[in-house]
Amino acid sequence: MNLDKIPTIKGATHATKRLGRGEGSGHGKTSGKGHKGQKARSGGGIRIGFEGGQMPLYRKLPRRGFNNFNFRTSFQTVNVGELSKLDGAEVDRDSLVKAGLIRDNDEGVKLLGDGEVKQAFTVTVNKASATAISKIEAAGGQVTIAKIAEQVTEPAEQEA
Repeated sequence: MNLDKIPTIKGATHATKRLGRGEGSGHGKTSGKGHKGQKARSGGGIRIGFEGGQMPLYRKLPRRGFNNFNFRTSFQTVNVGELSKLDGAEVDRDSLVKAGLIRDNDEGVKLLGDGEVKQAFTVTVNKASATAISKIEAAGGQVTIAKIAEQVTEPAEQEA
């Protein structure tokens, strides 16, 4: 099924409520907001979880469990179709940065298989999909997987 093939069903869509268009519309005067109060004001209302100043439940309960967010390994992606923008057959992190395909930061580089490979490339990346490897090798190239350099923070030297 495609989204453009879905038939329109009569009665499935409703006209939007036109507020503040006079008493005859049925939604005039206070426009369905009642009389006065915080929720009747422009920009009024309270945030989700607010309990009138009482300590909210989500702050009373302890935080539990492990979250991997701080320890994740993130990669910048490059498709094999973009390798044609490079000069030469040697593809590594420096050549990808120079061509503007990735940023010069601490993240690894992953090669993905979208696009066509027209020449033999010698690629050195941190990760590669099976499709990307097969396309590079079919064109006569070679893929080498390099380890991501571990970040070592050395303590700053103190002068006496």
